[in-house]
Amino acid sequence: MRDDKLLTRISGLLRQAEGTDNEHEAQTFMQAAQRLATAASIDLAVARAHDPNARAATVPVSRQVRIGTAGKKGLRTYVLLFVAIAHANDLKVDVAGNSTYVIAYGFAGDIDSVEALYSSLVIQMVAASDGYLKSGAYRGETAARVVTQHGRWVSRRVVEHKPLSPITARLNFQTAFADRIGTRLTEARDQARAQATGAETGASGGSTAIALRDKEIEVVDFHRSESQARGSWRSSSASAGYSEAARRAGDHAGRRARIGNDREFGAPGGQLGS
Repeated sequence: MRDDKLLTRISGLLRQAEGTDNEHEAQTFMQAAQRLATAASIDLAVARAHDPNARAATVPVSRQVRIGTAGKKGLRTYVLLFVAIAHANDLKVDVAGNSTYVIAYGFAGDIDSVEALYSSLVIQMVAASDGYLKSGAYRGETAARVVTQHGRWVSRRVVEHKPLSPITARLNFQTAFADRIGTRLTEARDQARAQATGAETGASGGSTAIALRDKEIEVVDFHRSESQARGSWRSSSASAGYSEAARRAGDHAGRRARIGNDREFGAPGGQLGS
């Protein structure tokens, strides 16, 4: 069911997004790539809903994607970025307890698209946060965290403000970057879906919406039956501080991020080098 010509078109849009210095052009190319990926998913869902042979031959799969090596700092924000992209592309995700890898559940074409998007965006996220730290803009800012003060008779929770450290600045920057990317891709997906379902008329009206819903249910059911995850994953540790300034900087970088094409669709990828 994979359309190599379509994957080539998406790859071309990703290269155009990466090659332009114009922020608006880059965003247009990125959104077009996301819409094509979404449209491919829609077409697949409709085919599966109306073609018994296609439905029998195309089923959800699981794939492990390596995020980084154990002990490497910042893996939680890399995972957060992957999860944000995955949710915009109809995947369910399990996360390893040490954040070194994720397991994606969904249709192969959707997982291919997510890996391609992640491979480019994680590099941009790290580069942008490095630039933020090197600029020194975080110096003079503070981070807030809730701590427990123990008195003789009672204990109370208070907000503690401390100078913003480089690691806290990086984590807040990358968290906001990932959140913004997730918002942008979700908006592009929703726009594509609205166009697809809005174009239906007559007796076929609503078939795409029904097919999409059936696909979503199938992925959820597949994840529920296959997943061996226990507990819940947290994107940040309890001791991590919160910095509004670093979040604003990360959000701004996420708005300006371009989609790169460091790997072709379907190729193994996603791990950031040391």
